Amino acid sequence: MTRAVLGRAEDGARPARLDRDRALVEAARRDPSHFDALYRKYLAQVYSYAFYELHDHHAAEDATERTFMQALAGLPRFEERVDEFIASRVVMDTADTADISTFRVWLFRIARNVVANERRRDRRRPVSSLDEVAELTAPGDFVDAAAAWEAVARLPEDRRRAVTLRFVDEMSTAEIAAVLGRSEGAVRVLLHRALRSVADDLRGRLS
Repeated sequence: MTRAVLGRAEDGARPARLDRDRALVEAARRDPSHFDALYRKYLAQVYSYAFYELHDHHAAEDATERTFMQALAGLPRFEERVDEFIASRVVMDTADTADISTFRVWLFRIARNVVANERRRDRRRPVSSLDEVAELTAPGDFVDAAAAWEAVARLPEDRRRAVTLRFVDEMSTAEIAAVLGRSEGAVRVLLHRALRSVADDLRGRLS
């Protein structure tokens, strides 16, 4: 009898695929007008990522549009790579995730590069204002969330980016690792240190 290991059968059967956007991607490749479905699905997430990186609404809007324009133009060259990633995880849990490529990961890699270019072109102020944070925060949580995100904005760039991808865009550690080009273990360390720094920052300001 064949015994399944982490969702992969030992008889050599192909592992389950991860990219839930495959049908939308294939439709957009056949007819670019269908890219609108991917645009609508990820618009808010990409904008949120750009906003928390750039701290400016107009810059975030520009970066978001540039990201989707580049994604649409590059869609024929997009290559999904998830089967190999799953197979490697069966053998080694600490496998490097830099080679994983779902549409979502690929899109956020584009967004990361667009944001980096935007920063080089025009240096933005380093900390978002309370008014800007309030627009993306539930009113009842305004005070605590505002203070927390201000603390996040003071983190080193790699930690801040990991926190944004995890808690704003709700990415898994595997997805974050793929976007940042790091291992999952490195991402967990980044998140742990980032949250500890934020907690220390908030405690220091309350004491």
